[in-house]
Amino acid sequence: MKKTIRIRRVSSKKELEKAFAIRTRVFVKEQGVPEAIELDRDDRRAWHFLAFVGRRPVGTARIVMRRRSAKIGRMAVLKSHRRQGIGTKLLKRAVAMARKQGTDKIYLHAQVAVIGFYEGSGFRCAGPIFKEAKIPHRKMILRFRLLA
Repeated sequence: MKKTIRIRRVSSKKELEKAFAIRTRVFVKEQGVPEAIELDRDDRRAWHFLAFVGRRPVGTARIVMRRRSAKIGRMAVLKSHRRQGIGTKLLKRAVAMARKQGTDKIYLHAQVAVIGFYEGSGFRCAGPIFKEAKIPHRKMILRFRLLA
């Protein structure tokens, strides 16, 4: 029996701690990102999301608003739950929330290894490859026309 994937906006300190725990596991433990830079000041003003399979939190993402632009980031899914559509559902929820805010532009910094994942959701590369936490990334933008 396939379990249902649910995406919820974080609404408590306990849920935020669960999101941070997923990010620490994926970025710090798996990928070697220094813990000192993984959690940052944007976390205080961001909207955070958790993905659940059953009652278990297995993924997270955040949106940081910058004027009329939205930056999606810190997308992480536990290794045991990857390639099950969780990342796609998290991304769709984040994009929907950003659009609801009337954004002109939605962008993210994608690790080069997962550019194809984001392209599948309509994001396009912009600019050269750069390093964040010693990992190659590219800026990607989701362009859309706002309906009049």
